[in-house]
Amino acid sequence: MLIYLHSKLFDLKWIGAILGFYVRGFVGAVIGFIIGSILDRIFRSSSSTTGGGFGKIFQEQGGQVSPGDFELNLLSLSSLVIKADGKVSQQEMDFVRMYFVQAYGKERANATFRTFNDVIKNREISVDKICNYLRPRVRYEVRLQILHFLFNISNADGHVSEAELRVLLEISQNLQLANSDFESIKAMFFKSADNSYKILEIEKSASDSEVKKAYRSMAKKFHPDKLQHMDEAYQKGAQEKFNKVQEAYEQIQKERGL
Repeated sequence: MLIYLHSKLFDLKWIGAILGFYVRGFVGAVIGFIIGSILDRIFRSSSSTTGGGFGKIFQEQGGQVSPGDFELNLLSLSSLVIKADGKVSQQEMDFVRMYFVQAYGKERANATFRTFNDVIKNREISVDKICNYLRPRVRYEVRLQILHFLFNISNADGHVSEAELRVLLEISQNLQLANSDFESIKAMFFKSADNSYKILEIEKSASDSEVKKAYRSMAKKFHPDKLQHMDEAYQKGAQEKFNKVQEAYEQIQKERGL
């Protein structure tokens, strides 16, 4: 079906040329060919981006993943986090639904949940299979946002359990995220004496110049502009991480009198 559709789109330029030739001769054929080519590009562009902003995002690394497939895989990872501690928290379920509605709209989110309930939920969900599918198809910063989103789910009831943390670490490792990035995002949800340093991925003994360098590096890594082509909910998540980096840096500045 896809090959047939593409052949029809390809024919538009030649159809235009033939019709133009019958109407205006050679000049008409040239004009018809140009118009057909423009229509060809328009239809190809619309068919490649149907399904929302994710149609463009998840075709940048070694393969493709459709918007629907991405949403179902993300929902599958969410279910693993929710069920990690053996109980299903209503707060965590509500967070996922709210996030999907914000990202995709109510109608599309409901359709995704229905598909998940009818198909995916009744099958065994494998962390490594999902991550092996997503990893080569999405960029590193998107994988960071996936991890941040999953941490937010586990923290929706006010506490990230040890069981949830183990699942989050497994997902992070299977997405091939650096351990320092995992610890940085983890520190955004755990209060400790040195979590500001962990967020910036440095030791407490780091020099002032190393602190500044780390801040610039992390601010660049988590800058919201890296996800400006994604839906609003994902941009909001990127902004949250960026704010945490800024807060961590300001806290260290305050402590050191910088």
